[in-house]
Amino acid sequence: MSTIKDVARLAGVGLGTASRVVRGKGSVSQAKLERVKKAIDTLGYRPSHAARSLLYGTSRMIGVYIPLLSGTFYTALLQVIDTELRGAGLHMMVAFGVSRDEARRQAVEGVGFLLERGCDGVIVLTSPLEEEDLATLGPRRDRVVVLNHSFDSIANQCFTVDHRLGGRLAARALLDHAHRDIAVIAGPATVADNIDRIDGFMRELEGAGIDTGALWMAERDFSSGGGWSAAQELVASGRRFSAVFCANDEMALGALSYFHEAGIRVPQDVSVIGYDDAPSVAYSAPRLTSVHIPWREMTRNGVAELLNLCYGMHKPVTRTFPVSVSLRASLARSAAA
Repeated sequence: MSTIKDVARLAGVGLGTASRVVRGKGSVSQAKLERVKKAIDTLGYRPSHAARSLLYGTSRMIGVYIPLLSGTFYTALLQVIDTELRGAGLHMMVAFGVSRDEARRQAVEGVGFLLERGCDGVIVLTSPLEEEDLATLGPRRDRVVVLNHSFDSIANQCFTVDHRLGGRLAARALLDHAHRDIAVIAGPATVADNIDRIDGFMRELEGAGIDTGALWMAERDFSSGGGWSAAQELVASGRRFSAVFCANDEMALGALSYFHEAGIRVPQDVSVIGYDDAPSVAYSAPRLTSVHIPWREMTRNGVAELLNLCYGMHKPVTRTFPVSVSLRASLARSAAA
C-alpha cells in the first residue's frame, strides 16, 4: 500500500510539500502541485490512519465506549453517533465491556484502549467510572464526554437526565390509572441510573400511601430474557398485581411476551410500563407505554460538545433534556378501581 512518502518520492518533492497538497492547505507551486497529483493518481494513494494523523495533527477519529454490546439500546445510540461524526468528516472506534462483572475495570481499560489507539476524544455511555479514574487521564480528561452519568470535575462534558423524576413519572402514571397492586422488575442494583429511577418510583408510591416494602420486586439484567423470567416468577408467586413497572423497555418487552404466552391479557388483566421509550416499543403488541428519555437528542448534543472540544468547532449545545411519559395501549385503568 502506497504511503505519503511514496507520493513525495515519485513526485520528486519533499514530504511537507506532498502533505500540503493532500491537506489542500499551504502554498505549493503549480508545477509541484501537478506532480504530486499525478503521483497520487499513479500510486492510487489513499491517506492511512497514520497519514491522516500526520497531515491534520489529529486522527479524525472519535472513540466510543459502551458497557455491553447486546440488545438494541446501544445500537440505536451508536447509529446516532456515527451519523453525526460522518457528517463532520470523522469516524468512530468502538470498545465495549464483556460482562457486568468488574464493569469499572473494563471501562477504565476500554477508555484507555481508545485513547492509546489515537482517538482524538472519547464518548462514554453509562459507565461505572469514578472521579479518580478520570483524574488518571490527566489533560486527556478534557476530551471525554459522558452520556447518562455526571461527574463534578467535568460537569459541562456530561449529558444526562433526572432519572429520579423518570421513576416518579412512571409511578404517577400508574397511580393516575388507579393501580395500587404494583410489581417491579428492576435493573442491576449496581447501576446508578437504575438506582435513581427505582428510588424515584418508590418515593412517589410512598407519597400516595403505598407500603413499598410489601411490593413484589425482582432484579434482572436489563435484557428481554430477564424480563420474561421475572414475569414468569411473578405469576408463579401467586401475588396479586394489576400493573408492572419495568426499569427498561427490553425487560418490559420480555414481560409482555411471557404474559401473552401465559394467557394474561395486557392491558385488560395487567398493565405494563417500561422505561427509555426506545423506537421499537411503539410497535410492540400492545404498544408499550414508556417513560420517554430523549436519548437521541442527548447523544447528538454530547457529540457536538466533543467536536467543539477536539476540533474547535462552534456547534450549539443543549444540556437540559425533558423527561415525560409516552402513553400507549399497554396501560389502562385498574379493573379493581
